[in-house]
Amino acid sequence: MARSRFPRSVYGRGTEPDPRFSLANERTFLAWIRTSLALVAAGVGVHALHLQIPQELGDVAAIVLIVLGIAAAGQALVGWARNERAMREGRPLHGAVTATALTVVLVLTTVLLALAIFVL
Repeated sequence: MARSRFPRSVYGRGTEPDPRFSLANERTFLAWIRTSLALVAAGVGVHALHLQIPQELGDVAAIVLIVLGIAAAGQALVGWARNERAMREGRPLHGAVTATALTVVLVLTTVLLALAIFVL
């Protein structure tokens, strides 16, 4: 059964883990996807709302937020696959490799936008 499931690079390894752990891994995947969608929506919103900030700053912030959204979606897929394989092979689970970088860039972008809105 596991050999016919997609993707084989994940399901074709090791033994079937406890379903609770696989379902928790899927919930984490979906949380990253929700975060990704929110970041993309925020980037579109910054661009569409024409905030009272310099146009270039708004464009850069929108691009950064959209790129962060794409990175979060990539983290979702890579993290899900790595952790599912680790559970199947009895290895320790991996952390989110891009979470720290995403957090730092998001905080910096938010602070710069807030300063631009309230100070400029």
